[in-house]
Amino acid sequence: MARKTIKSTLALAAGALAQATVAASPASSQNSPWGPPGDAPYKSADVTYSNYQFRDREVLPSLRVHYLTLGTPHRDAQGQIDNAVLVLHWTGADSKAVTTRIYTKLLYDPGQPLDANRYFLIFPDAIGCGQTSKPSDGLRAKFPNYGYGDMVDIQHKLVADTLGIKHLHAILGMSMGGMNAWQWAEAYPGEMDGVMPVVSLPTKVSGRNAIWRHLAVDMIRDDPGYKDGDYTGPLTNTARAYSLLRMMIDSVEHLQSVAPDGESTDNFLGELAAQSRGIDANDLLYSLKSSADYDPEPHLSAIRTKLFALNFDDDEFNPDRLGVLEKLTPTIPGARCVVQKGTANTPGHLTMTRPDLWAQHVGTFMHWLESGHETTGIPRSSDRQASGHDDY
Repeated sequence: MARKTIKSTLALAAGALAQATVAASPASSQNSPWGPPGDAPYKSADVTYSNYQFRDREVLPSLRVHYLTLGTPHRDAQGQIDNAVLVLHWTGADSKAVTTRIYTKLLYDPGQPLDANRYFLIFPDAIGCGQTSKPSDGLRAKFPNYGYGDMVDIQHKLVADTLGIKHLHAILGMSMGGMNAWQWAEAYPGEMDGVMPVVSLPTKVSGRNAIWRHLAVDMIRDDPGYKDGDYTGPLTNTARAYSLLRMMIDSVEHLQSVAPDGESTDNFLGELAAQSRGIDANDLLYSLKSSADYDPEPHLSAIRTKLFALNFDDDEFNPDRLGVLEKLTPTIPGARCVVQKGTANTPGHLTMTRPDLWAQHVGTFMHWLESGHETTGIPRSSDRQASGHDDY
């Protein structure tokens, strides 16, 4: 694999865990850890909810939710917005991760699957991420505990109450955002035309995915400097927890190319240590714990919206060889799934940061929604397809 591609993937991975009154402003032009921002006219806004109560009944006196939008709402004959698409980011990322130049060019530019001239796109920062309220804002370990269910509750409050959208045209989510998409389809089956979860599974976090999360949380809590969340400087074990995460979300083939010998392995680990310096320990710990309540499997048969799931067979986070996606998708009426074949140049779970490799599937999904009937572009239950481009 070209060294340029390796460096590019490392840079994208660095950001994977870096980091009702509405006030609107132009979106920031500052580069995110996932690449340069798109040049589309994104609009930035914040909404504040007073005395917000989480599912465990803990209350946050002031919950700030940050989000970006792109495009113009279209209203139907009844005055309801009918072209809204919700785009959800992955763990510890934020709206900047899914509004980079590559995302904008491949998904939102004119003629692309989510053309902003046709759709009103909404990109929220999830609870605990980006500029939405999070532990590092000041409460530290006294911040309310939240789960993926809370994330979806807050997203729905933003969409339905603040933006006044009663029915979404589509939801596209990556990793954690994909898991949220599965939850949306169950919790609000009549409030969207379709959902497309990417690199996620419709079952509780288990096996290696659960084990590494527990190990990472324990690493942080067991650090002598953690002090029940009242640490005063960087923690050694935060860097170790991040390195564990980074190893899990990459593909076996890509890691082999990055670290073929001892010297390159040391260089790689040094880069990971440098990347981890901007990560707050409490933010990371909370984000890893938050997946504990995720388990859509028992209620999959309740999903009535169109659903098209996309995974990659070199994703060690969601091992394809377990057959979970292909087993559970057929239990959902009319659902479709594709498992895209990885190559030596695809970075496993991190392929989500490379829409040049999978944007064509978003196009097929949107065509399915627009056509209103069956299409030959999506398999009836599951399929395996070759990846798109090998480099970018």
